[in-house]
Amino acid sequence: MKLIIAIIQDEDAGEVIAHLNDAEIQVTRLSTRGGFLRSGNTTIMTGIPDEQVDTALKIIEENSKARTQYATLPSSCGAMHGFILAPIEVKVGGATVFVLDVEQFHKF
Repeated sequence: MKLIIAIIQDEDAGEVIAHLNDAEIQVTRLSTRGGFLRSGNTTIMTGIPDEQVDTALKIIEENSKARTQYATLPSSCGAMHGFILAPIEVKVGGATVFVLDVEQFHKF
């Protein structure tokens, strides 16, 4: 048995979860807000048999899209001139996925 933990963008979460459920893979969903980009992430977790891991990873990969966002961060112009706002381009999205061995599994 494996534990899959995937961190994905909120925008992709519904699609990823729907496709996992269609493949009869149940997930637990945790949502977080945050970061300087102000975009939220969804963490999904599922415990599945080893033979379903490839299916789950394929679904997560196919439904997690990378996108470009622009963030404005203060930039120093020197002590006499203060700060200016400098827009930066940031790639977000995709998925960060961990696949862990499960030593014990209990369902109470």
